[in-house]
Amino acid sequence: MSNTTAPNKKLNIGLLKRILSYSKPYNKIFYSAILITITLSALAIVRPLLINKMLNVVGANTPSDSKFLQEIEKTNYINQMGLILLCVLLIEALLQFLNINLTNLLGQNIVKDLRLQVFTHILKLKNTYFDNTPVGTLVTRAVSDIESLSDVFSQGFIVICGDILMLVIFISAMFYTNWAIALVALSSIPLLFVATNLFKNGVKKTFTEVRNAVANLNAFTNEHITGMRIVQLFNREKIEYEKFKEINEKHKKANIRSIWYYSVFFPVVEILSAVSIAMFIWFAGVNANTYNIKLGDITFFIMMINMVFRPIRMLADRLNTLQMGVVAAERVFKVIDTNDVIEDNGTKLTSLLKGKIEFKNVWFAYTNDNYILNNLSFTIESGKTIGIIGATGAGKSSIINLISRFYEINKGEILIDGVSIKNYKLNELRQSVGVVLQDVFLFNDSILNNITLHNEEIKREQVIEAAKKIGIHEFIMALPNNYNYQVNERGASLSSGQRQLIAFVRAYIYNPPIFVLDEATSSIDLETEKLIQKASLEIAKNRTSIIIAHRLTTIEHADSIIVMDKGEIIEQGDMQILKGKSESVLNKLLQHA
Repeated sequence: MSNTTAPNKKLNIGLLKRILSYSKPYNKIFYSAILITITLSALAIVRPLLINKMLNVVGANTPSDSKFLQEIEKTNYINQMGLILLCVLLIEALLQFLNINLTNLLGQNIVKDLRLQVFTHILKLKNTYFDNTPVGTLVTRAVSDIESLSDVFSQGFIVICGDILMLVIFISAMFYTNWAIALVALSSIPLLFVATNLFKNGVKKTFTEVRNAVANLNAFTNEHITGMRIVQLFNREKIEYEKFKEINEKHKKANIRSIWYYSVFFPVVEILSAVSIAMFIWFAGVNANTYNIKLGDITFFIMMINMVFRPIRMLADRLNTLQMGVVAAERVFKVIDTNDVIEDNGTKLTSLLKGKIEFKNVWFAYTNDNYILNNLSFTIESGKTIGIIGATGAGKSSIINLISRFYEINKGEILIDGVSIKNYKLNELRQSVGVVLQDVFLFNDSILNNITLHNEEIKREQVIEAAKKIGIHEFIMALPNNYNYQVNERGASLSSGQRQLIAFVRAYIYNPPIFVLDEATSSIDLETEKLIQKASLEIAKNRTSIIIAHRLTTIEHADSIIVMDKGEIIEQGDMQILKGKSESVLNKLLQHA
């Protein structure tokens, strides 16, 4: 479902000011664009005035005895005016070129800065925000919505100000030249304003419909391409095609409605312009002597009518552009203003971290008071390996998320080496915890870059050595371009086990004092699992290790095993102790595995 915001009827001035505040680092460009826009607005009236003067001189009657001299003077005057007119045209062309480049440069710089700000803020958000916000929504905010803000500067605010100034100058010049003719020439303007207002409101509605239709189309296409295997597996091709056809039809109709407003509005403007010209010519023809209407005046007013109607016609479109840019900004600023960020006030470094982990009366809930962990307490001594097992939803993975501060606990305290994890610098804390998840994410990049994550401090030789220890080096060397082999999106070109092993090397290469396997062997074959088990024993030496297990064989070497159920520890001890306690405990372990 789309959450595209419907445009407000009134322009949000506060939001517009906030958008304009992003131009402060580019004040020179901003004010230069405004100055050029004002200059262009002032120059626009020069051409009609020059032509008016030239034609009035040409049409002037001269006495017969001085006719020859007057003709020479007229020719010289027209040549001079023509040269000035040519210079004005060249200056206007140059200024238009500069203005278009400056406004677009300003807009793109602001888009760049704002996109960096949004992405930087997204990097700081808690995982709860991502849990409650669709990925497509954030992508839209960071890409297309921010791009709309460029139009606020290239086609919106500055250009609108220039058009309004131009209108004031044009109308003033018309009344100054001949107020009576100006009244006649502008008599259809009220109707034009009514038509413009109706067009503006209509286009706003269709714009929202188009945006909603595009969002639905994108969401449907993205979801079904990603899940194409399921569609084909269950023979849903025809049904999904019909759904897509319906969404596509709505998108087409929304665009046609938008085009309809344009197809009506522009002819109406042309008709009103023609009516104004016709009324002016009629009035000038009837009252030429009364109001001393000359040839230059006729040409001047015909030009002015066209020049007045053009910016009014464009204003409707540009006001919509400005409005939509402000609406897009509102959605972008909503992300920026989200305070659901992880506090990073810690100052303690982890360079000498030993890895002793303590949970003291920890309570945690993803939403409200629906606690996943209930008053949880346990200790993992430095250098020891602990296995955690339990049913789905028992709270196993939540423990890992809390240690790395992907989520914040509701009550209680988590300590590492006797220090609250909130007192460590966040990046230091996370760098000290190496995690291999069940659902491995690989980027559309080389295997080498997926392991190093573009960390220049990690050399290729280190990666090769780590890969040999994990037992994946021979597999990588068998691939085209070996370590430079390009992995497809999410690692689709590799098997599940191969992705797990690459993720294993990725975690191991950073040499963290705390190592976590979150059901990392649950979706791989037995042969690959043996490789990981062998590597796990090597990596666990002198490290604190936490293994969330899917199979009991994965944790049989653990120093201690925790059995969890509904957020609580129901049993704890090594495998032999648990076996010796009761047959029911062993059965429970097997059942949960």
